[in-house]
Amino acid sequence: MNIYGMTPQKLEEYFTKNGENPAKAAIVFDGIYRRGVTEFALLGLSQRVTDRLSKDFALSLPEIVEKLDSSDTAKLLLKLSDGEYVETVLMKQSFGCCICVSTQIGCAMGCRFCQSGRLKRRRDLLPEEIVGQLLTIQNEFGIKVSGVSIMGIGEPFDNFDNVRDFCEILTAPKGLEIGEKHITVSTCGLVPEIYRWAELAHPCNLAISLHAPNDDLRSQLMPINRRYPLDEVIKAAQHFSEKHNRRVTMEYIMLDGVNDAPLHAQQLADLIGERNFYVNIIPYNPTDADCFGKSSRDRLMAFYDVLKKNRIGVTMRREFGSELKAACGQLSSDYTKAKA
Repeated sequence: MNIYGMTPQKLEEYFTKNGENPAKAAIVFDGIYRRGVTEFALLGLSQRVTDRLSKDFALSLPEIVEKLDSSDTAKLLLKLSDGEYVETVLMKQSFGCCICVSTQIGCAMGCRFCQSGRLKRRRDLLPEEIVGQLLTIQNEFGIKVSGVSIMGIGEPFDNFDNVRDFCEILTAPKGLEIGEKHITVSTCGLVPEIYRWAELAHPCNLAISLHAPNDDLRSQLMPINRRYPLDEVIKAAQHFSEKHNRRVTMEYIMLDGVNDAPLHAQQLADLIGERNFYVNIIPYNPTDADCFGKSSRDRLMAFYDVLKKNRIGVTMRREFGSELKAACGQLSSDYTKAKA
């Protein structure tokens, strides 16, 4: 078992079960996350406790297989303990360092515009493998991560329990202590899991990969819409927003001549109405597919203007890492694809 997969509660239960003071969990978290301890002997605990921890847990991170770096973005290809591969991305911004983590090996959702969706889903990532992406980036670049997007390879809510535990580890006191409002989980619209996320006491932010303003078009682009149509997705997102008084992000990739006309913008505005949502417009990033093109600047701005005139909150996502194939929709884990 890997220590990086233990939530504070699970680690407290471990110590209690072994007749130890559960407060030792906080000492472990402080050591491995704040002080960067890589050996249990350096935690300052008794030899008895150190020996038990060394017997019961590994303290290991993924292996860096490939590193691509530019002025504002870096991408790591990581090898996991079972020989599988996963990609994670660092975005260097003026206000801090943010990362985009993957949650599965491959993805079962099959969104037509997404490179990751062309990979067969092989398995879920464990909490320690998601935590390992963050820690490996921090160690490799000597930085402190201040924000996390759970938007890499895989559908996070298709791996709900492990993603939930990952978020608990991220936000834990004495640990990484990244605020829940600085962590965003993105889903293509698994409605039951959106409601489950809303039931958590302290959930991280929610983003919906929307990408179309009507069911016909969305079903063409995203097969999941045939199971959970827009009306159900919007109701679930609104429930989350109202329960936690939190704005929900509607992510919208602009595909030239497909979903980027002023009519689509008006349909999107009508769909959102006065709900506490905002739209994040995402320029399309090239993938191995040649069936989509990038919307022109004029079409982007015309779409943006329709939303603003309808008093819809809207932002334009800054483009990161397309030259590294590290941008939104481009992650593929080439080694995994070669093995599939």
